[in-house]
Amino acid sequence: MSGFLLNRFSQSIVLLVIVSIIGFTVLNLMPGGPLAQFGLDPGMTQKDVERLAAQLGLNRPLWIQYLDWAWRLLQGDWGHSFRDGSSVLAVIGRHLLATLLLMGTSTAFAIAVGAWIGIRGATHRYSLFDYCATVGAMVALSVPTFWFGLIGIYIFTLKLGWVPAGNMYTIGDGSVLDYLHHLILPSLVLSLVHVAVWSRYMRTATLDALSQDFVKTARAKGVSERRILLKHVVGNALLPMITLAGMQLPSILTGALVTETIFTWPGMGRLFLDSLGYSDYPVVMGLLIFSAILVVLGNLIADIVIATVDPRIRLA
Repeated sequence: MSGFLLNRFSQSIVLLVIVSIIGFTVLNLMPGGPLAQFGLDPGMTQKDVERLAAQLGLNRPLWIQYLDWAWRLLQGDWGHSFRDGSSVLAVIGRHLLATLLLMGTSTAFAIAVGAWIGIRGATHRYSLFDYCATVGAMVALSVPTFWFGLIGIYIFTLKLGWVPAGNMYTIGDGSVLDYLHHLILPSLVLSLVHVAVWSRYMRTATLDALSQDFVKTARAKGVSERRILLKHVVGNALLPMITLAGMQLPSILTGALVTETIFTWPGMGRLFLDSLGYSDYPVVMGLLIFSAILVVLGNLIADIVIATVDPRIRLA
């Protein structure tokens, strides 16, 4: 098991290094560069920009800038925001809870509902429910997330008045119920696509488990269908779903970026777009690395869980 963990950890480190190199290079080669926002100030002369570039070390070769940035990153110095001088880690920390709350709620909902739809679709194959679930999944996968968000605001906020249109809480309230009230619509919108993905994968995995010999043996022994489903089928069908949960993290983060923008949710996705608009490159780079770490950790944890549950994976 230690060899398996060491191998996965080494692969994760290499992946993070590659992501950081690509991200750092792309950001610094974009038109305007990190000093783009300062060039918009009419009081800034070319000499002022050059002096500022020298102070920030931006006049050095790109590979030296990257090595310096990476070394400071390893020491815990993620840089400072161009907008207000705040620490990048502090800026991310102020928005992290909102994103984790939104992602955690939508993921839990997607797993629970998607797994139930997939299992029921497999056990009631070619039924009306199965056909409706298939059509619904295709629609959810085909329609952009922002469209669902706008439709949700129009129906449930403007027409019915059931939920707020945006923000994380009501100013002056801030109770738990108020947070939950604001969380309902964005978490549902973010989870729609993932419910569709989970239901399709779970249906396939359940059908595969139902066709195995151990299920036929259990039926021959007179075991009830409910017991076969709960004890033998669901457990085996969930194994590939653990891997899928890790693979879904990038799409969840991407969906959170769109959802947070639509619902003015103060999370990392909205912070990323705002930082891009202000050319706040230290924050953008920090968010990129932080998101990459979350994705790598998610996949690493999924691999560890799979290897723990199924010894054939780590022995292979």
